[in-house]
Amino acid sequence: MNARPGLFALAALMSGATPLPAAPAAEVTIAIRPALDRPGPVFEGWGTALAWFAEVTGGWPDADRERLADLLYGRAGLGWTIARYNIGGGNPPDIAPYLRPGAAVPGFWRQAAGTPLRGWNPDDPAMWDWSADANQRWWLDAVKARVATPIFEAFSNSPPWFMTVSGRVSGAQIGSDDNLRAGEEPRFADYLARVVSELQDRHRLSFRTLSPVNEPNTESWFAANRQEGSHWSPARQAAMIDATATALAAYGLRTQVSAPDETNSHILLQDWAAFPDATRRRIGQINVHSYGTLHQTAVRDIARAAHIRLWMSENDTPLADDPEDFTGMASALALGEHVVLDLKRLEPAAWIFWQAVEDLSAREGAKGSNWGLIKADLRALPDAPHPLHVTSKYWVMAQFSRFIRPGYRLVPVDDADTAGALSSDGRTLILVHVNGGLTPRRLSIPLRGWSAAAYLTDALHHAETAPATVAPPRSVITLILRKTGRGARR
Repeated sequence: MNARPGLFALAALMSGATPLPAAPAAEVTIAIRPALDRPGPVFEGWGTALAWFAEVTGGWPDADRERLADLLYGRAGLGWTIARYNIGGGNPPDIAPYLRPGAAVPGFWRQAAGTPLRGWNPDDPAMWDWSADANQRWWLDAVKARVATPIFEAFSNSPPWFMTVSGRVSGAQIGSDDNLRAGEEPRFADYLARVVSELQDRHRLSFRTLSPVNEPNTESWFAANRQEGSHWSPARQAAMIDATATALAAYGLRTQVSAPDETNSHILLQDWAAFPDATRRRIGQINVHSYGTLHQTAVRDIARAAHIRLWMSENDTPLADDPEDFTGMASALALGEHVVLDLKRLEPAAWIFWQAVEDLSAREGAKGSNWGLIKADLRALPDAPHPLHVTSKYWVMAQFSRFIRPGYRLVPVDDADTAGALSSDGRTLILVHVNGGLTPRRLSIPLRGWSAAAYLTDALHHAETAPATVAPPRSVITLILRKTGRGARR
């Protein structure tokens, strides 16, 4: 369609496989609407869950961990502003280790001499260990040191082992069974709220939200897992949300409950439909993961109707059969396309990566996978060398996070491969375009009064300046459009 006056146009030219010089290529013009006729939410930023990589890397030598923190939260790195801190449950101390590297996040409970943990009492100071989890807590200070106004969220994957049915933080014996013992909601909520309160004081920061359950209504969490997890039926979720809101208020905290951190939007709809109205009113932020894209606009509409902030609070998108490859573009492009669709369909106020740093996975003949943005040997001793492998996925993430900054508003874009955001003063428009195809696309902005610059990531470029006219095959390009005079209108 033709662009209307006062709007921008993004023209995508797709050349055919065989040149046909006698016939001009057809040009498709897609209207872009930054005109605040339907403004999106104020975007708060990008970030990551600190579990599990922080539990390992926070114990590295200063030079190594500082470099890693710069890559993620430094303005010359990804420029992230959000961190999700994992409050560990903690397995029994006498059990043989079985969780994956970094996944054994320590709990803050302590077993007092001669006292069985089944009778653990949160009111007894002797039953708390505030020296626990020093490695992940190092990252709280590292984020504070790099971000002027960071946003912190605390989240839980599992209750401590002595509050569970199975006696393990990795889940129940059967994945569809709830693993929190009946009636333990108040004690578990007290545990979470007390940790939030203590860490706020000890690290001089504020947790804006606390998420008490994670991917609750799936059958993925069973005792043989190598990570923490717990199933929660919608009814038990509601009870835990209510108990958490009560505990936060009892500690005098301004921290709000975020929930339900469901695996995807279509399961979140089931959870939400089952929550009583009183439980819904206790939720200050809706969190949803995007491991699946069905019904994302329905979750968006729930948040709008309830006037509740919406976060896409966890995702990573490696292709299932893509062998570990630090420079390959297949999983990198998959990530870029996924972010574009999440921004367009969910319209979240934040987009949070799962685990920014993943363990090297091509070991002992295995082909490995492309989870994570940076690969490192998370099994190496703390004082060993720690080479970091910055992948193409990292540079694709940079195409978004370096330019769509906190305070921008998401804007509608009539192109499935492009996401857009407008600065608060209306003078900078960011367009991130993913060309996953095999032919170049010519990009043009046929309006006066705006300057254009571009940054490109493909197999040969890492978020580098590029002509603002062409998106090469298998690439992500970010256009930065700035008003240069009064002639251009929103």
